[in-house]
Amino acid sequence: MKYIFIIITVSAVLACRENKKSPETQHRLPFYNTADFTPQWIDPSSAEYKNIHTIPAFSFTDQNNETVTDKNFSNKIYVADFFFTACPGICKKLTTNLTLVQKEFVNDSNVLLLSHSVTPEADDPKKLKQYADNFGAMDHKWFLVTGERDQIYSIARTAYFADEDLGEKKSTNDFLHTENMLLIDSHKRIRGVYKGTSELQIKNLIDDIKILELEK
Repeated sequence: MKYIFIIITVSAVLACRENKKSPETQHRLPFYNTADFTPQWIDPSSAEYKNIHTIPAFSFTDQNNETVTDKNFSNKIYVADFFFTACPGICKKLTTNLTLVQKEFVNDSNVLLLSHSVTPEADDPKKLKQYADNFGAMDHKWFLVTGERDQIYSIARTAYFADEDLGEKKSTNDFLHTENMLLIDSHKRIRGVYKGTSELQIKNLIDDIKILELEK
């Protein structure tokens, strides 16, 4: 009986400790520093933490013909993806699924969406605006951007690792293809990768955004 009491007591103490854990310590998203998207959990106190891969500065034009830069996303969590308005199938699914993210965080100014056209020479602001309106994209919440092809393809491949043909040297003449959506934290670091055509993974993305918002 004495041993049973001790076991019950220890179990109760551990349960209390578990219940006292803050949401911040219960879950923590990994970082993604390489194109193979190997998740890494990096101790904030380590030297490695200061060298985590980040999204560099950028400047594009959105559906309202306004300049959009990395400063628009300072201290914001955002989801990045790649599409083109003439895409007959997959892009529509990607964009439809992004509307679910917008709906979930419609009143949360800390969460933004950033969709890059991979045919920027065809997708001018007018076309982007029509496309945005068709999907109910909210101005200054969901940015659909165009710009110089070299700049978009460079940041897609070197910053977001957004190409499904890994290991092959590519130029801007090679079409960029990816179904991935990338979750970027308020310090411009990649914290999640999701198949954008999967509603289940979109639910995971939404859950991970909520986890990310708890980080300090």
